[in-house]
Amino acid sequence: MKVLATLGPASATPAQIRALFEAGADAFRINMSHGTAAERAALITAVRALEAEVGRPMTVLVDLQGPKIRIGRFQGGRVALALGQRFRLDASPAPGDATRVQLPHPEVLAVLRPGHGLLLDDGRVRLRVRSAEPDAVECEVEVAGELADAKGVSLPDVVVPLPALTPKDREDLARALELGADWIALSFVQRPEDVAEARKLIGGRAALMAKIERPAALAAIGPILELADGIMVARGDLGVELPPERVPGVQKALVAAARAAGKPVVVATQMLESMVTSPVPTRAEVSDVANAIYDGADAVMLSAESAVGRYAREAVAMMDAIAVAVEGDEAYAGQLAYAAARPEPTTADAMCAAARTIHEVLGARAVVCFTRTGSTARRIARERVRTPLLVLTPILATARRLGLVWGVHAVHTRDVADFEEMVGKSKRMALRHGVARAGDRLVLLAGVPFGTPGSTNVLHVVQVAGDELERYRPRG
Repeated sequence: MKVLATLGPASATPAQIRALFEAGADAFRINMSHGTAAERAALITAVRALEAEVGRPMTVLVDLQGPKIRIGRFQGGRVALALGQRFRLDASPAPGDATRVQLPHPEVLAVLRPGHGLLLDDGRVRLRVRSAEPDAVECEVEVAGELADAKGVSLPDVVVPLPALTPKDREDLARALELGADWIALSFVQRPEDVAEARKLIGGRAALMAKIERPAALAAIGPILELADGIMVARGDLGVELPPERVPGVQKALVAAARAAGKPVVVATQMLESMVTSPVPTRAEVSDVANAIYDGADAVMLSAESAVGRYAREAVAMMDAIAVAVEGDEAYAGQLAYAAARPEPTTADAMCAAARTIHEVLGARAVVCFTRTGSTARRIARERVRTPLLVLTPILATARRLGLVWGVHAVHTRDVADFEEMVGKSKRMALRHGVARAGDRLVLLAGVPFGTPGSTNVLHVVQVAGDELERYRPRG
């Protein structure tokens, strides 16, 4: 399981980023909702400097902000709404009061109908539409509370007629690709078309992760998964737009769907929230992280904990420790076996399924696979083989993108030209990276002819000899 740590003011210096890496962070998230363009560029530069220093591919995920639907402003900055009162949202730019406020999104007003719900300020205030006109809706207050200027609005009952990419997102995306981001996380996904548009703009220069945070996306998860390279279970927004009690079941269903598709899934939001101000998490938070890992998530994410928290390093170390404990539990193996994905009728899937069986029967120390695109690595990762998955690739971008795939230790190295070189390099890299010792067996996966993407058709078992240990033991 991988740890995705968000970078921010508490983790912005090269020394702080290195501390997170040493504590167990496998990938780093840059949130485009915060900071300046120069600050975000500096974070990516620092990660790349650390990558060069430690000689290990580093994964950078850039998280686009997406559209934000907000109300206008009030005469006094805020109002108090009472249960059952009527409250109007309209197109007028005049400052609001206790009876009305502007909703400066005519396209949203146009699709609202009687019976639709509106959640304001992360659901702290809830309205129900009673009557609708083209440029205004009359609502009843179902959950009372204070409402302040420019608070956000969520609309769980409708597909909002807004594109997932705003002009700001398009600028941020172009800049992120220039800086060499490995993954782009797309917010506000509602339709497969949202993913298709972003994929077209990315043009293969980064992998695309669809953030699942709106009910509309759940209804189209199959086509969305088909178009995306991975998904993120964005529980914060899901917990606003869905009844909170539904979120755990949705999380499990999304993790299972992503695993069946052979694509990485990240579980995010408030996983160790108390560690923003406390050096230790609550027991409930530990159980929450553990349950996501038991479900089969590829990665779990820290947000404020590592971006602005007082205990950023400790939060990463705690998340890593939870992962180690869960993955060492026999119940974890049983749970993953129970939820195993059925192989597709392809040569590559058959090879990967066979590699898992051979590994289990022989007690092999590791699985080594050669890949250019990363597809073989993702397929074997789906099998959840409980040993290191050493992935060797001549494509640096592939090595970086695999940083969010379960169990993968990616190495950027020169390609092999023939079978003998494949066997020798597998042993050498397994020893050099500490995943094998003398006498260990390795299961090798590759494609012939070598250097041809999508040709996984070789499955081979080798044993590391004692003299090879002396020749290739890690130095220093």
